[in-house]
Amino acid sequence: MTRQNRQPGLGSSVTYRMRQGAQSRSIDRPLIYVLLLVMVTAVWGWTFVLVKDAITQYPTLPFLQLRFALALIVMVALVRRLPTRRELWVGLVAGAVLAGGYVTQTVGLAATSPGNAGLITGLFVVFTPLINRFFGAPVHWWTWCAVLGSLAGIVMLTGGPSGMGIGEILVLACAVLFALHIVLLSHWSPSLPAAPLAMVQMGSSALIFSAAGSWSLGPPSGGVWAAILITGVFASALAFYIQTWAQAHIDASRTALILATEPAWAVVAAVLLAGQRFGPVQAAGAVLVLAAIVGHELAPLKFKPQHERAQA
Repeated sequence: MTRQNRQPGLGSSVTYRMRQGAQSRSIDRPLIYVLLLVMVTAVWGWTFVLVKDAITQYPTLPFLQLRFALALIVMVALVRRLPTRRELWVGLVAGAVLAGGYVTQTVGLAATSPGNAGLITGLFVVFTPLINRFFGAPVHWWTWCAVLGSLAGIVMLTGGPSGMGIGEILVLACAVLFALHIVLLSHWSPSLPAAPLAMVQMGSSALIFSAAGSWSLGPPSGGVWAAILITGVFASALAFYIQTWAQAHIDASRTALILATEPAWAVVAAVLLAGQRFGPVQAAGAVLVLAAIVGHELAPLKFKPQHERAQA
């Protein structure tokens, strides 16, 4: 009797059921990781409204100082070891770029709407391959299409070139800095463990904001403390941990596509929680920006050669 035609006995039947159960669980697990990433992305989108409210009551730099100090404390508790010399060097430089991104984003958020800030911040997805060009990486045609589409969308979103104020310009600078941060880490940190590196970046950012901020201010109000807690713990430290854990179990293209939906969550939060309203032209601009971001992430799945997708 061949192996294929044998009926399982009692022992092999138990093994068979265990394997079937394991296969069923493995099928369910990717959905769990996707849902966790969606949750993280939704939290990031919601924080645009949260931070906008907080910085109307408390200065920007002290807010960032407390946010990243709290994130550092959580990361230290999670990592529980000192960084190596290379982790320290890479983390300090990357953390300085990250701090620049957050300060331009948060200062810009004070002068624009949460929905606009979320949409423009999401353009880091488009800017990343442009900056990576300086490291010798090719820029594909769909990136240029996404750049043109997103810039046209921003013009429509802000009511024309004359309507683009300092807030939008600062948030656009934030998107460039976030893209630079991603590129630097992609070239410097492939062999480094993610958690200690994130801890150093949180510490570097906290140090910069502490040096630039003020310790003489009074304590924040309860609402501001809630924003600091949510952004420092859930949107920074724990979100990073969840993202790192989930990315170890689902492919990079699916991860990038999920994270590219952050601007959509920011718009939903701005409309539902902050009462932001979009006119017809603004709504068309928002759709164009979102289409550029998501389309840029979908295009490689269809047009990039198979060997390049395998290396990504």
